[in-house]
Amino acid sequence: MQIINIHDAKTQFSKLVEAVSQGDEIVIARAGTPAARLVPIATTKTVRQPGALKGKLQIADDFDAPLPSELQSAFEGD
Repeated sequence: MQIINIHDAKTQFSKLVEAVSQGDEIVIARAGTPAARLVPIATTKTVRQPGALKGKLQIADDFDAPLPSELQSAFEGD
């Protein structure tokens, strides 16, 4: 963990962001007193569970039936 004053943080902001993106943690201080902490964004991967929505969704029996002719012509621009 690195402690840096606000003035220095302003002038080195892009370098600090790069350091944080590499996993470092930086404390920004005002007159030597810690005021804020710059930390990397935690990314988590969601593990997909097969069948998690089983019983929660319904698909109509005519889901793949042809559209009515007036609706089909509206899509085709006739």
